[in-house]
Amino acid sequence: MKADIEIARETGLEKIKDIAERTGIPRASVQNYGRYMAKIPLALIDEEKVSKHNLILVTAITPTKTGVGKTTVSIGLALGLNKTGKKALVALREPSLGPCFGVKGGAAGGGYSQVLPMENINLHFTGDFHAVTSAHNMITALLDNYVYHTRHTCEGLKEIKWKRALDVNDRSLRQIVAGLGGPANGIPVETGFDITPASEIMAILCLAADMDDLKRRIGDILLGYTNDDQPFTVNSLGVTGAITVLLKDALLPNLVQTTENTAAFVHGGPFANIAHGCNSVVATKMALTFGEYVVTEAGFGADLGAEKFFDIKCRKAGLQPKLTVIVVTAQSLKMHGGVPENKIKEPDMEGIEKGLSNLGKHIDNMQAFGQQVIVTFNRFAADIDEEINKVALYCRQRGVGFAANTVFADGGQGGVDLARLVVDTVENSPSAPLHYMYEDADPVRDKITKVACGVYGAASVVYTTLAEKKLRQIEELGITRYPICIAKTQYSFSSDPKAYGVAKDFELKVRDVVINNGAEMIVVIMGEIMRMPGLPKEPQAKRIDIVNGFVEGLS
Repeated sequence: MKADIEIARETGLEKIKDIAERTGIPRASVQNYGRYMAKIPLALIDEEKVSKHNLILVTAITPTKTGVGKTTVSIGLALGLNKTGKKALVALREPSLGPCFGVKGGAAGGGYSQVLPMENINLHFTGDFHAVTSAHNMITALLDNYVYHTRHTCEGLKEIKWKRALDVNDRSLRQIVAGLGGPANGIPVETGFDITPASEIMAILCLAADMDDLKRRIGDILLGYTNDDQPFTVNSLGVTGAITVLLKDALLPNLVQTTENTAAFVHGGPFANIAHGCNSVVATKMALTFGEYVVTEAGFGADLGAEKFFDIKCRKAGLQPKLTVIVVTAQSLKMHGGVPENKIKEPDMEGIEKGLSNLGKHIDNMQAFGQQVIVTFNRFAADIDEEINKVALYCRQRGVGFAANTVFADGGQGGVDLARLVVDTVENSPSAPLHYMYEDADPVRDKITKVACGVYGAASVVYTTLAEKKLRQIEELGITRYPICIAKTQYSFSSDPKAYGVAKDFELKVRDVVINNGAEMIVVIMGEIMRMPGLPKEPQAKRIDIVNGFVEGLS
């Protein structure tokens, strides 16, 4: 089969204004970024249509290092729905340069189920990531300037909580010392970088309802504490308007197209292992305005991405998904069934059988949220019928819908069976109201325990002295009502990335707590998870090149 980038290059793209018009978006409203990408103004969002149309969440079992093809399936399901006569759109996150040049090589789908132009989407796209990075670091520069000029006055700050951001994987930037070289260069301070998808600005961009809400949230960002222990925010710095100006275009959803020339919204890009892992609220609502069915995804496995999708995004935006699709692959099931990673591509019925426990835990979790659940087997050429039949039987015994798909190889046609199952379930099975894992009024510790024990299966939660201090600050600030966003390894229910399957009787340690006052959520850092990833020994960057004017190595 051809490489993803070859398929993308051979697909005849239509002008984005034609895509928009066919979708129902007025041509005059389309703000072109070249011929094949555009931004769409927020004024077109229709809340009545948003509430009437069908939102479908695609999530997954605990993934392997190369993932399970969740984005590919999301796109393929939308394509399949269109082939069954439904008007379907897909709403996805934007790729980060960190993973593109690190492990994955891209995040625009795969095979014949992609969003295009994939080279642009995987690289600089419409500049949203750069805008977030610039806004974040502009705050840092202005904060450093304030500290420098007030260092000998009573207006100085005694504690700074704001770091820097960059959209690369660079472990050496996690902890740095800035301001060296004498008084003219500022004040020496220990600081560091988060990757841009972990920036609070990214979370704010994805949760903001409109421009006024964006500005309000930016102003509320907690930067540190004054000498008399008062919170110091962007509003305190007096630069809220300036930072909002940097993000005014980035807030608008991006419209692109699929390999079958249907509309797709790709906007926002927080990771789910260190942030809340969902595309923007405005992109999802824009898609629901113009699509009878809208397929969206949440990052990594259901324990991280889907939980945050429900408890943070849906809670804040008032969204009500009609059902959840859980993606499985033979390789991921075998990994969780104890098969060595170098052998998960080989047939192994016992490994499949044992790995089903991981799928079962995710099904239980999604049903605990009140969701209708469907399982789809993301099939590849090497997969055998016996393994797929084993998963189908398990789902049938659980009373859960099942459909295999071949969207990677066959595009929308390979997603028709899954699409029909989705439509049948939505139209013929009553959907229950979404249940959250915790209530707004719950104490923060109770929220953490309910997710850690109820979703992950932990036996207990312990806190470092630093985390205890942060929890006291949250109580003093009166923001215990905020939802929590747990930062944890994506490769296990526990904080041990090698504890495959369903980890049991484990303890989770809260190392730190970060107050995202503008995003209105509390980031809880568990285990050794890093908010600035590192690069692998053989980064994908070694395979990316431009040859005869064409980009190679993206996938």
